[in-house]
Amino acid sequence: MSEIETMAEGLAFPEGPVAMPDGSVILVEIEGGVVSRVFPGGRREVVAETGGGPNGAAFGPDGRLWICNNGGRGGERGSIQSVDPDTGAVETVYTEVEGQRLSAPNDLVFDAAGGFWFTDHGKTNERSRDHGGLYYARTDGRTIREVAYPLEAPNGVGLSPDETRVYVAETHTGRLRSFEVTAPGELALRFGKATRGRLTGTVEGEDLLDSLAVDSAGRVCVATIRNGGITVFTGDGARTFVPTGDRITTNICFGGADMKTAYITGSRTGRLLRTTWDLPGHRLNFNPY
Repeated sequence: MSEIETMAEGLAFPEGPVAMPDGSVILVEIEGGVVSRVFPGGRREVVAETGGGPNGAAFGPDGRLWICNNGGRGGERGSIQSVDPDTGAVETVYTEVEGQRLSAPNDLVFDAAGGFWFTDHGKTNERSRDHGGLYYARTDGRTIREVAYPLEAPNGVGLSPDETRVYVAETHTGRLRSFEVTAPGELALRFGKATRGRLTGTVEGEDLLDSLAVDSAGRVCVATIRNGGITVFTGDGARTFVPTGDRITTNICFGGADMKTAYITGSRTGRLLRTTWDLPGHRLNFNPY
């Protein structure tokens, strides 16, 4: 890796970076309740005001930016929203699944079929905690289903380059799990919804796992909290670690003409970081390149 540099600072808990063709990055500011665009040189402009706590972000086949909104502080329930990146118009598309209210949607990834996998992290209350799970939905506003439930604070979600596996990072257990995809929105679930998938990797000590991205070699690059960096898991269970200098490193995405520019959100210091990765990232479906 090359040296990590600061692209922008003063952001209100940045997350959900999406690399754009002109070198800018669209991201969310969870504490600010906004979607922002950061340009090379650090200039920032607000794209949309979502309210709540916008968390994960990804472009869909309709050209809209889709947002997992965790609901913010104060116990409010979250939702799935869509944003028109040209006008800033925000629409709340999903608030429940199969009769159950969504709790705190966290991250999402679109497959080639145009649907998206997303995680619901759940919320921690004073004496109890909501369970989270893995879900699949489409952009039509009518098709949403619970696929794996319960999971332990599921956070980052991503697909293998061939889309035969979906990866889920559990925050509090520090575990990366994977599930076999049999069709869009369908998993091989030996024990039904309660199937916890295959253990793909773990971190040691008190580290926590946040959001993730997959590179062109199929390695899963997971933002890691406390130690502060990116943990890179390979298919054989091995891992390497890239420190960022921010103890609350929350997400990573890839961009640039060669897909080797890594953009990383450092949420404790409110910075968007940039570095050159050793391998190209996997190009996401429907990203506006």
